[in-house]
Amino acid sequence: MSIWYCGRMILNYIKNKKLFACITIFAITLLIFFAGIEKLQIQSPIKLSIETKKAEAAYRFEDFNATSPIHIFGVKTPTPKGLSPSQIRKIYNLPSTGGSGTIAIIGAYDAPNIESDLNIFSKKYGLPTCTSKSAGKSVSIDKINSNKPCFQKYIISSTSNISTTAGSGALGSKKPIKIDEKWALETSLDIEWAHAIAPNAKIMLVEAQTQSGANLMKAVDYARSQNDVVAISMSWGGQEFSNEVDLDPHFVSANGRDITFITSSGDSGNGTSWPAVSPNVISVGGTSLNFSNLGKFISEKAWAGSGGGISSYEILPQYQKNYSIKIQGINLAMRAIPDVSYNADPKSGFSVFKTDNDGTSAWYVIGGTSAGAPQWAGIKALGLSLSHAKLYEDKSLAEYKKYFRDIISGSNGDCGSVCITRKRYDFVTGLGSPLVYKF
Repeated sequence: MSIWYCGRMILNYIKNKKLFACITIFAITLLIFFAGIEKLQIQSPIKLSIETKKAEAAYRFEDFNATSPIHIFGVKTPTPKGLSPSQIRKIYNLPSTGGSGTIAIIGAYDAPNIESDLNIFSKKYGLPTCTSKSAGKSVSIDKINSNKPCFQKYIISSTSNISTTAGSGALGSKKPIKIDEKWALETSLDIEWAHAIAPNAKIMLVEAQTQSGANLMKAVDYARSQNDVVAISMSWGGQEFSNEVDLDPHFVSANGRDITFITSSGDSGNGTSWPAVSPNVISVGGTSLNFSNLGKFISEKAWAGSGGGISSYEILPQYQKNYSIKIQGINLAMRAIPDVSYNADPKSGFSVFKTDNDGTSAWYVIGGTSAGAPQWAGIKALGLSLSHAKLYEDKSLAEYKKYFRDIISGSNGDCGSVCITRKRYDFVTGLGSPLVYKF
């Protein structure tokens, strides 16, 4: 029996035994209708949006604790199984020597064996020795730092911004700094591969007491004030927060030089993170490398884990405004990430050597967008020309293919155009992967 049929009976006042059934159907229909309206009101997107914004507003920098986007592929082994420096140089058209100035690596907690691990890695791949004892083959960009050692390690005090050389424990604090093996593995990846890309640059490791935003910013502030620093790599991040714009001045040079700040975009697929969204930071997304059965490089596509999206708080910076990033034909109003990309898939991961605190040593295959940040920092040390403005200007050129490998296949989620790669710029791999070291 249809509602239309019942309606006709009521309207025509048909008095038969079916009238009561029709009235009952109408009554039930009205109850369902109003119950549905009430449910829709309860689940209103506007109300949900308001509640979400309230939750976001309650989360602030004071609550921030970073994570390192790092992934181990397979099991640790006595010999390297991942990609080597020579393979990566060939894929991204990078030189086997070069680099000047100092690359600062910002990490959390202590990596007590990093210097010895770096030189085991260097010996394996024929890289220059880089120790805290001498400058070695490292090249400074000013005379003041020319005699400083190739490798420097600092621990930042939890009570001040004053740092001290950490040659024997945590000299910046009263008690030993905590050792976290996962963060130490991140440090091994960052230090070893920054050196692999720019073998003649100095390396400065600056360790924060913890992974809190406040402690990490103290480490950043120290690094950006050092004379010889040309790039600062930050392979960590976390959820955006309502007062993140206030932190942007921390990612500006304080040494009178053009420091480039570089970070990973995250490993959870579509979505943004801080400090990647800061307009003063180059955000590095992730790709996956494809090889033939004989190990020959074939192609590069987006990695599904690559972080990317549109910031909730940072407005569109001028360099992206000039480039005219659009979504569904509409110009963006907020900061988009990532800016560029680099290999991040653990299946095509990097060889990393690490000694644990118990003395056991092994080689790992490591992936994640955190691998790209120190290597882009190495690219800055090679060419001393990396900046947001130059990246976006070069991609605007007709001959942009000599600067970037445009990543046009793959995605990082199921969210339509924001999750799909495309020509020019996309929210998965940014402008693409490097094919030069001078932009």
